[in-house]
Amino acid sequence: MLLPSLALVLGLILLIVSADRFVEGAASTACHFGMPPLLIGMVVVGFGTSAPEMVVSAFAAFEESPGIAIGNAYGSNITNIALILGFTALISPIAVHSQVLRKELPILTAVTALATWQVWDGMLSRVDAVILLFLFAGLMIWTIRQGLHKSQDTLGVEMAQELKTTTMPIKRALFWLAAGLILLIISSRILVWGAVEIAYSFGVSDLIIGLTIVAVGTSLPELASAVIATRKGEHDIALGNVIGSNLFNTLAVVGIAGTIHPISIGPEVLGHVMPVLAVLTLSLFAIGYGFRGPGRINRIEGILLLFFYAGYTVYLVSTTFG
Repeated sequence: MLLPSLALVLGLILLIVSADRFVEGAASTACHFGMPPLLIGMVVVGFGTSAPEMVVSAFAAFEESPGIAIGNAYGSNITNIALILGFTALISPIAVHSQVLRKELPILTAVTALATWQVWDGMLSRVDAVILLFLFAGLMIWTIRQGLHKSQDTLGVEMAQELKTTTMPIKRALFWLAAGLILLIISSRILVWGAVEIAYSFGVSDLIIGLTIVAVGTSLPELASAVIATRKGEHDIALGNVIGSNLFNTLAVVGIAGTIHPISIGPEVLGHVMPVLAVLTLSLFAIGYGFRGPGRINRIEGILLLFFYAGYTVYLVSTTFG
């Protein structure tokens, strides 16, 4: 148990550090090549903060640990909404002004509904996975069009302000882009091995490990980004990171994992994971869209999200070890 535990801790630490460096390097590189700030915020940062989930789930699928692959993706989505947005709103209420984000909220809701329908037969086939990847490609085309033509969106304005203080010289940006990616791959490999060994040692499914430890660990880059952005008053960046990450996780992460190896969906996923994810996504749409003006996630709603996450986690642990 000692070596797998050390591998899990080391893998998580390296994953967090490498993801942060990778995102900064990628964003700075894109800025040097003249990419619009809105596009950097929607594509580069969204992809970068989801890179840990993507690499971890890919390795888990290669090693035929579908529980970690699917638990990591959907568990990260639950963590992003309930824990990260809840904690961030507790620090400072999140005001949503970006029209682009208001368009992405119903897209995320529809994508989550599709994901729930796909796994309801107890299997995520390669055909299902390919459909997710095709939808992801379509989403990227739409996102690029939005990023190129909506120069006045508040998300783009906030991203431009952020890039002024974080952009690094091109040589350093390229170095961290490459080094961050390499470290992501290494740390993900270490993390998956440690998580699988711990699951076997405790006699629990790798799904539970994926939904809890791995999901929280791979979501820590989003937590750090959201908290920092909120403290700077960049609320659209904080929410944009979560929405973008959840879209990437549902379409790209699950799509890649399912293409590598078809995934059998257990009753735990159908019984509580997907319903919880659906409820949280609908709640985010309801409170973040702003039907009568700018959306807003206040402190009371943040506390409710945190209580929801705590209850969900306690339920997972109690049903696993009870």
